[in-house]
Amino acid sequence: MKALLIRWGVIALAVWVTSLLLPGMTIHGGIQGVLMVSLVFGLINAIIKPIVKLLTCPLVILTLGLFVLVINTLMLMLTAFFMSDYLTLSGSFNGFFTAFFASIIISIVTSVMNLIVPDEG
Repeated sequence: MKALLIRWGVIALAVWVTSLLLPGMTIHGGIQGVLMVSLVFGLINAIIKPIVKLLTCPLVILTLGLFVLVINTLMLMLTAFFMSDYLTLSGSFNGFFTAFFASIIISIVTSVMNLIVPDEG
């Protein structure tokens, strides 16, 4: 349970930092909005992302792993779709490029935080 809360906190911090760095990503509702978005984003990454990665495995292999960036972008866009009251992605192509750069920043911040705060699960 503790490891799950730590992971949720890391994702929440990554989402919050990304919303500060990227002007096209807006989180409404303060800390509650950040926590809700990170919860849904974590659930989508835990449930839907593995299925999508399995189905697109040949494409991931063909692009030497770069298609995973597109998958991460789509997971963030799906989160924005479900959490439209809390998360807004604006920009060209209905926020695709904003979500693309946001997913990169979230991945970097999450990786750095996982180095600093080890997962105890």
